[in-house]
Amino acid sequence: MYLFQLADRVARGLSEIDSARLERHRAFLIAQQMPDGGFRGREGGSDLYYTGFAVRALAVSGGISDDVRELLTAYLGSVNPLKLGVIDLLSWLYSALVVQASGGPDLLGTAPSDFAEQVSQMLEANRVSDGGYAKAAEGSAGSTYQSFMVALTYEMIGRKIPRRNALIQFLYDRQRDDGGFVEIAPMKRSGTNPTAAAAALLRSLNAIDEDIADDILAFLTDVISSEGGFQANTRIPFADGLSTFTALLTAQDLRRRDLISPDKVLNWLATSIERPEGGFKGASWDQQADVEYTFYGLGILGLLYSPRDRK
Repeated sequence: MYLFQLADRVARGLSEIDSARLERHRAFLIAQQMPDGGFRGREGGSDLYYTGFAVRALAVSGGISDDVRELLTAYLGSVNPLKLGVIDLLSWLYSALVVQASGGPDLLGTAPSDFAEQVSQMLEANRVSDGGYAKAAEGSAGSTYQSFMVALTYEMIGRKIPRRNALIQFLYDRQRDDGGFVEIAPMKRSGTNPTAAAAALLRSLNAIDEDIADDILAFLTDVISSEGGFQANTRIPFADGLSTFTALLTAQDLRRRDLISPDKVLNWLATSIERPEGGFKGASWDQQADVEYTFYGLGILGLLYSPRDRK
């Protein structure tokens, strides 16, 4: 599965970095776990979205310890996954699989026999006429990011996404003249993260050719920041952790590791968003580290140090 393959790739890269540096970030992540077993978001309380990123970050940096897993299991067990929206559901499913893989219980063991069918029906309720998936059932425009999340969720429940060709056409229609992709149809200026989502989804659907790949790489070149990372779009004058992670991943997947100097990225990472006491901020101006951006920071390190990608 895509997320687990990505986790393995990042983990292999992180195994190459200084262990003390890695442990500082793990300590930050563990400190964000709340008494109920979830992990705090920026608002302070347990949040399933942030919990998913904390689990991903811990999984790639050494695994989930028994005490963290015990609390996490209780938190996940208190949530009915069939009542969740797509993004929270994906966070829950990934976290539940990590719990099971690390020696914990099968949290889907008590799910109804038609669990996958119920999830599929919920996902398709958000499908709209443009072929993509909206953020909610009442939505009228497909979202590039949401469509990628839906595809990952289908993969998690072991099903193929319906109407594959309609989804491919939806993605093609989101590409703009600058070579990148937009989040929703009315938008004119491409974004780094919608472009990365579209590239990953088109690759999974075997629907990306050399021309599209070249267009995407040209767009990513335009959003390289003078700071050393990647910008969210051409108008935003600073790099951020999310855009840098997704852009690096996309460039490497399209076999252009040389698109940006790894040394410049590493310098930007260490001087702008990595906190010496542990954790990563979103960008140089950000005042707060969180588990989501700590995953992105670790992901950037993992991609840049991955032995496979250095070949």
